Amino acid sequence: MTKLKLSAIPDDRPVKIAIELPAAVHRDLVAYAEVLGRETGQSIADPTKLIAPMLARFMMTDRAFSRARRNTKSG
Repeated sequence: MTKLKLSAIPDDRPVKIAIELPAAVHRDLVAYAEVLGRETGQSIADPTKLIAPMLARFMMTDRAFSRARRNTKSG
């Protein structure tokens, strides 16, 4: 077998999921988008576009999750 310099290409295609949010969470998401729009000067047409960056930020800043993930990868 030939040893190539390029390894497997990670699958980074978006994954579509459907979720149901409680009405209060949806209202807060819409309000957050409005505040963010005022702060940045950019209108947020679809507040649901904020869900992925919010989840990513949450997981990135969760120390217990980071520690558990490191332990899983190394062990």
